[in-house]
Amino acid sequence: MDRIRIRGGVKLNGTVPVSGAKNATLPLMAAGLLCDGPLTLTNAPDLADIATMRALLVQHGLEVAHDRQARTLTISGAATNLEAPYDIVRKMRASVLVLGPLLARYGQARVSLPGGCAIGTRPVDLHIKGLEQLGAEIEINAGYIEARAPRGKLRGAKIIFPQVSVGATENLLMAACLAEGETELVNAAREPEISDLAMCLMRMGARIEGIGTGTLRIEGGATLMPATHPIVPDRIEAGTYACAAAITGGTLHLQGAKMEHLGAVARVLRDAGVDVAETHTGLTVSRLNGLRGVDVVTEPFPGFATDMQAQFMALMCVAEGAAMITETIFENRFMHVPELMRMGARINFHGTSAIVRGVPKLAGAPVMATDLRASVSLILAGLAAEGETIVNRVYHLDRGYEHVEQKLAAVGADIARLPA
Repeated sequence: MDRIRIRGGVKLNGTVPVSGAKNATLPLMAAGLLCDGPLTLTNAPDLADIATMRALLVQHGLEVAHDRQARTLTISGAATNLEAPYDIVRKMRASVLVLGPLLARYGQARVSLPGGCAIGTRPVDLHIKGLEQLGAEIEINAGYIEARAPRGKLRGAKIIFPQVSVGATENLLMAACLAEGETELVNAAREPEISDLAMCLMRMGARIEGIGTGTLRIEGGATLMPATHPIVPDRIEAGTYACAAAITGGTLHLQGAKMEHLGAVARVLRDAGVDVAETHTGLTVSRLNGLRGVDVVTEPFPGFATDMQAQFMALMCVAEGAAMITETIFENRFMHVPELMRMGARINFHGTSAIVRGVPKLAGAPVMATDLRASVSLILAGLAAEGETIVNRVYHLDRGYEHVEQKLAAVGADIARLPA
């Protein structure tokens, strides 16, 4: 199993190209089930999760061409198999996003329950309840969601989410495009990836109002057509490299990043003493003087993203003073804390909150990644630490960060992947 070695203490300077967003690409690929296509996605990242979704769509009967050099994904064809099997779905929870499109277009679907996850349970009950409001009949049998539309078609409805859910919003948004009549999604997620999906669906011929707000209105029944859509830049990757600039005291230009996609992350970084400036090609990030401890609470967009919590905690480990970090989205998202403490971080945590008291220096150590964002937080800590850090179990990293060691090495980091 590959490892990543970092020798810290080097200021990072230069330009980092921000890849297309993983969390946007996965639902966009699922949207390819809604028409015969082709649906061409540009600015496509090369990630393990993308390969998993490609495998899922191919086993449904679609053709998925991934041109890595041109950075495009082209999805075409009709589904010949309406079952999403456990062996694929267990690898990635986003696989459940095929449920809404399959049910809406073909009138039935059989999709494995995703199962547990290292950072939390993330149940799919909001997906199921929403589809039932659209007229679906759903049963859970032998670990599978078995769904059908009694008349072969879903019908529009007003759906009020009891809490914000990105995945449920995406699934129901796609399903509503082919349902009969109007659907209104209230308390819908507002993440940039939701807006990106809606814009793609409109390019395919869907009729959607309220993009970027908490209420989406979809006039269903449209025939969706071939389209080409550019994938939005990855705001979490941009925020991660912003933390890399700050934790090393360097200056990075994040090519393609957009300020409006960062939400509260930009404000919190500024409060901590980090300059984040928008340019005509992206964002420039640098540390002004010393870092200051800042309290954060994770919230749905435009609040502070839970996917940035671990990276920001690494930054706070070398800030002056203390920071309280409260996680409200996932119940097990502090598993990186013991690994940061192995590197000399001073962190006390109880329940959903952690108190981080900054130290002058971290020390390199062997550490183990427990999930995707935890893995990159340990790389950030290694960039700031004295000595050598070895990050084990980096297969997590490959799910969501494209060529991270090459990108960091190109801006001065002493980093290398060590093959198993």
